[in-house]
Amino acid sequence: MKKYSYLLLLAAAISCKNKPATENAGSFSITEKAFGKLDTSAITEYTISNPSGMQVSIINYGGTVTKLITKDKAGKDGDVVLGYDSLSGFLQKGNPYFGALIGRYGNRIAKAKFSLDGKEYKLAVNNGANTLHGGLKGYDKVVWTATKLPGDSSLQLVYHSKDGEEGYPGNVDVTVVYSLSSANELKIDYKAKTDKATPINLTNHCYFNLSAGADSTINNHELMILAAQYTPVDTSLIPLGKILDVKGTPMDFTVPKLVGKDLDSVQGGYDHNWVLTRTGKGLEKIATVYHAASGRLMEVYTTEPGIQFYSGNFLDGTLTNTKGGAKYVKHAALCLETQHFPDSPNEPSFPSTILKPGETYTHTTVYKFGVK
Repeated sequence: MKKYSYLLLLAAAISCKNKPATENAGSFSITEKAFGKLDTSAITEYTISNPSGMQVSIINYGGTVTKLITKDKAGKDGDVVLGYDSLSGFLQKGNPYFGALIGRYGNRIAKAKFSLDGKEYKLAVNNGANTLHGGLKGYDKVVWTATKLPGDSSLQLVYHSKDGEEGYPGNVDVTVVYSLSSANELKIDYKAKTDKATPINLTNHCYFNLSAGADSTINNHELMILAAQYTPVDTSLIPLGKILDVKGTPMDFTVPKLVGKDLDSVQGGYDHNWVLTRTGKGLEKIATVYHAASGRLMEVYTTEPGIQFYSGNFLDGTLTNTKGGAKYVKHAALCLETQHFPDSPNEPSFPSTILKPGETYTHTTVYKFGVK
């Protein structure tokens, strides 16, 4: 009897060993759950999971990333983005764009106006005398149409931005696809078309803390940005129109260094655009973030010419409905917003952000996670 049982176990072991690896591995999935209601619109949270257990959750309000679960060097899961436990958190006054899609124009436009084809356009004022991240009701505050794509690894979001919305010209149709790969990459593909010339600059505003809440600030995060230059700003964070070298300044991240090393020597903290050192127009690795205690590593790839590094300067611990009641204090997280340069519609020397009828705006950014 014992011999017979042993033979059965041996046969089972051989059978498992001979199965294809994909049959033993986990699979991709997309689940969904109710996340509240905004007026008459149901808000849904979609969670994409990959075979290794990484997860990203996204709601159709603002196309917002609500959770991003990755493993540390000990194999322990942790949520590496700031956010809220409920929709009411995202709706509160002063929500600093946690995880949201940003448009029609990410970053600032000076004095909330620009001229295009001989006509001046006045935009919504929401940041001093300027406009920021699309205005009073940018893409971060609208309900997107969400569709789960075949393969259970991608979520498509669509929004129609009407002519005159927040002062911008043209009807713009925007499509954003969030995808999760088996290599632990969160890929964001942006696409837009317009029926009238208009500036466009789309990005995502995730606030990252790779300690998954263990550290109250990102001072001990090591950052590298492949950029030899940056665009200096005035006191209202509007570019001066100049492009300066980073060498010998606190803006130099060409060699990895701790975020906190020179933070106090930057007035107000880091909230600047870096001019990326690129080799072409394709998807290139342009930044890395490393948190030694957890071992988590994040690599950033993009097709864009610039990146806004923001060190969470305006966080002050007063936000409510935060995850687990966490106090998000000053410098609690960092943002790496891939983009065109701020105020480009008013700076002819900067790369153009004008999208014309018949053209298609495209932009891809990847946040890849691992450990070391």
